[in-house]
Amino acid sequence: MEENKTRTAGENLSRKDFIRKSAIAAASFYIVPRFVLGGKGYTAPSDKLYIAAVGCGGEAESDIHHFATAPKKNAQIAFLCDVDDRMAAPRRKEFPKAGFYHDWREMFDKEHKNFDAVTVAIPDHNHAPVGLRAMQMKKHLYLQKPLTHDIYEARILTEASEKYQVVTQMGDQGASCDGMRTMREWFEAGLIGDIEKVYCWTDRPVWPQGIAWPKTAAPIPKELKWDLWLGTAKQTNYIDNLVPFNWRGWWEFGTGALGDMGCHIMGPPFKLLGLGYPTEVSGSASTVYKGIFKEGIYPESGPVSSSIKFKFTQQSGKPLDLYWMDGGIIPERLNEIDPSLNMNEILGDIPSENDFEGCTLFVGTKGKVSCGWGGSHPRLLPLKLNKDVKVPEKYPRVPGGMDGHWWQWVDASIAGYSKMEVDSPFFGYAGPLTETVLMGNLLLRTFDLQEKIKRKDPVYGNMEGYKFSGRYTALKWDGENMKITNFEPANQYIKREYRKGWGELKL
Repeated sequence: MEENKTRTAGENLSRKDFIRKSAIAAASFYIVPRFVLGGKGYTAPSDKLYIAAVGCGGEAESDIHHFATAPKKNAQIAFLCDVDDRMAAPRRKEFPKAGFYHDWREMFDKEHKNFDAVTVAIPDHNHAPVGLRAMQMKKHLYLQKPLTHDIYEARILTEASEKYQVVTQMGDQGASCDGMRTMREWFEAGLIGDIEKVYCWTDRPVWPQGIAWPKTAAPIPKELKWDLWLGTAKQTNYIDNLVPFNWRGWWEFGTGALGDMGCHIMGPPFKLLGLGYPTEVSGSASTVYKGIFKEGIYPESGPVSSSIKFKFTQQSGKPLDLYWMDGGIIPERLNEIDPSLNMNEILGDIPSENDFEGCTLFVGTKGKVSCGWGGSHPRLLPLKLNKDVKVPEKYPRVPGGMDGHWWQWVDASIAGYSKMEVDSPFFGYAGPLTETVLMGNLLLRTFDLQEKIKRKDPVYGNMEGYKFSGRYTALKWDGENMKITNFEPANQYIKREYRKGWGELKL
């Protein structure tokens, strides 16, 4: 940790600062795959990126597809890895020449000379060790959001990306969409004045939360390598329907609604306003009781819904309040929207049959701007302004928009460290953003800290209940030192211990 000083909230390094700083570093160490050297079909190492994919289903399917179909045809899926044969089967059929492994550690050990880059899309609790090892091998890294399960892990990966000088990109493709550039141009044109508040919300979770871990174990699917899937998590029984999706609701493995959508929905204000670490976090969450003074708090899983307030200091020195809401909670209805209209559809994305992915609303001294998740579909309010206001384009758009998010990482990796700009590098953006998102989860987990107490009620007599000492307070955050300064028990959620045999995360 001593080799790379942690960045303070006050520094708020922008992408320009990152590129400028990176430019003075040594050129990246580009590994040429053995199977492209010499003989027929020789391909210059600067022309193609050979990728090892850790994870084959879900988000991984989309990532692999985008890399394999890059317009320049300059990426090749060289290896596939997945602990679940059901998830792996379609990709293995699609890429029959790609080598396949169940254990990423074995793949890295045996094949590290045969690929240049790694893409990772697996459950959150195993992101960090895979990502760090890839960077230590000098492999360029594309890692799905959120970068990590814990705040400490995010800090380590951020520092590692600078130390090992590899091209990194988080899988928050909205960072590359046209809407992000449009909103920056609107803000710089002074259309909404000074931004004082930001609201971020989603209907997620769309998986079970606010429930107890089942007492009855379920048979492990024969296609699933359960011990490898657990990875860094504590040893536990398999339960019904945990994979491929419902792991998100359990703190041991996932990061809940915030982890799933926070980087997408909080990303626009974080990037456009140049935010650093929050200084304070407070809020509330749903709780489930079986009855009065009966056990009904389930700290193993995230809440059904939550509302969180983050306090920031902007680069201008002015304060900013950012509000996060999930589980169907939304901000107060805006006067600018007809009462008969669906506010989510007007301000953000059109809801699917299952859920509303999210919206971000900027409130300024002169007006308001909203966008869908990732910065898509920006809108000025009142809506009539969108027909009349014309602001010239100042910033070049990413070719392909959101799709270009994958392609620009391929191009930048081929060019080498610091040679090209990407939209979600770990250092200066994705790492601090992930830490901020996970600060919200730290608050939610602190919310359920409980202490059993006894009391004598004047009506009901002797009763047993719980005291929740971490609730209804504002947690003060020292971002530089990764520490809650006013409630020590909360600090236990900054860093977790890995299961025996899975080591410790160190640079």
